[in-house]
This record gives sequence, structure tokens and C-alpha cells, in this order.
Amino acid sequence: MRALTGTYEHSIDAKGRLFLPAKLREELGEVFYLAMGIDTCLAIYPLSTWGRFTEKLASLPMSKSRVMRSFFANAVKCEPDKQGRIVIPQRLREYAKLSREVVILGVNDRAEIWSQERWAVSEAEMTPEKMAACMDELGF
Repeated sequence: MRALTGTYEHSIDAKGRLFLPAKLREELGEVFYLAMGIDTCLAIYPLSTWGRFTEKLASLPMSKSRVMRSFFANAVKCEPDKQGRIVIPQRLREYAKLSREVVILGVNDRAEIWSQERWAVSEAEMTPEKMAACMDELGF
């Protein structure tokens, strides 16, 4: 699988539909999963990433895997319509505090959907010094 990259700005319509750019749809595949992400966003997992994620979870003792109930209860399998749109359920829109304007990010093995306002704040916090510290922490 190729790394998912890029930043795309789009709008959610009144029916909760979001257009996914053709390049991103190509990288995600015809079927993928939408779920709660970290940092108050939504995550889009291609089938390969979703499979690795669920296999790892299945290998955990039941006492540890139960914390993922909400994650799986709110995850949805997505297949974009002919116009390249997916429906984001109301519960997931509320979780990620999404209104009309959103930003879709490629994040290596997944994509993320952020509210435009929250992403702007996060992006403004990234400085060259913080980027250098992140790269150092990762061993680069």
C-alpha cells in the first residue's frame, strides 16, 4: 500500500455527505472503514490497515479489548457513491465536532477528517522546532 498523503478541504452537505478526492479514494480503495480517531477527528482506514488493526485487537485478552466497544460500535464500512461521497453518521460528526467545512489529511496508513477550525489550531501549533523534536523522537 502506498502512503496516504496530502491535505484536502471540502464541505459536508446537509445530508451528512462528504466528497472524497479521487486521489484519496484511489489510495483508500473501493471499500474502507470510518471510525473515531484520536485528537478529536475521524479516521479512515483502508481494508489492509483495518485488517491489521482488528487482528491485533482480536489477539488481546477480553479484559483489554473491551475498551474498544465504542470504537467498533461507531465504526462504519464505507463505499463511496458514484459522485465519490460518503455519509458521515451524526454520532461521528458530533464526536469530531464537524460542521460544514472540513479538512481531510493523508496520514501514512490512514486518512483523517478534521473540522477546519480544529485543524487550523493544530497546524498553527507546529513550529520548525516542534517538527525537529518529533523527527528526533522518531529517530530520524
